[in-house]
Amino acid sequence: MDVSNAFLHGDLNEEVYMMLPPGFRTPSSHKVCRLQKSLYRLKQAPRQWFAKLSSKLLEYGFVRSYVDYSLFTYRKDDVCMALLVYVDDLVLTGNNFKACAEFKEYMNHYFHIKGLGSLKYFLGIEVARGPRGLFLSQRKYALEIIDASRLLGAKPVDFTMETNHKLALAHSANLDDPTRYRRLVGRLIYLTITRPELRYAVHVLSQFMHETKEEHMEASKHVLRYLKRHPGQGLLLRQIQICRFMPIVILTGVVSYYKTIFNWIFYYHWQFPCILEDKEIEHNIQIVSRS
Repeated sequence: MDVSNAFLHGDLNEEVYMMLPPGFRTPSSHKVCRLQKSLYRLKQAPRQWFAKLSSKLLEYGFVRSYVDYSLFTYRKDDVCMALLVYVDDLVLTGNNFKACAEFKEYMNHYFHIKGLGSLKYFLGIEVARGPRGLFLSQRKYALEIIDASRLLGAKPVDFTMETNHKLALAHSANLDDPTRYRRLVGRLIYLTITRPELRYAVHVLSQFMHETKEEHMEASKHVLRYLKRHPGQGLLLRQIQICRFMPIVILTGVVSYYKTIFNWIFYYHWQFPCILEDKEIEHNIQIVSRS
């Protein structure tokens, strides 16, 4: 979902004044405007918008995660929903279509909400659905990184880094401007969300942010050449029905290493109690919220 003119919904809790806009005239040239609502390019705008959105979500019954403030969860009887917020983009998921539709109507009453359909692309992550589950990849993002480094025509390689590398013993002069290297490593870190096999190489490269040498830059280009061979590789999330109303999503590969914060919150707050109830096992697990 997308919120139209999100920053204009924020309420100002402090006095903010601005110069008269062009074309607006008053008898006195010493007068200014006092803002009643938030405006774009106002420093307080993002904070006030998120505060307004949070208040409406809490009124509806959502609980804010204290691990990730952009995640809100809702549970009532057999209805479970999760809402992820990124500025004015909202990702909603749940186990009850009617409950999700009612929540959208509630949000549209206070904000102008535009439905964008099923999730296909979010923050550089592409989502594809199939009979085996969800496939997450960052193909477009990976190709953008390769193109920005002018390596689209480079020869691909089969491995990310030499086994017996000696990058820590490099003796060449430091790069005059390591900004390019730092930006590249930062983008590679984000790429590891769906490319966990890059984590070791990126971990090694990130150790030379302050003293970057030519050998380190060449090693980073070697990682890009590896990406060029299979830029669309990603993660497959298999779906297995465990309880009567909440499907659990399992990551293939090394599960314990690549679970995200969202997976943990989703499991312990919703799925685990659901499994216990389905198996008729008594428990006292409760969702604890802070006032």
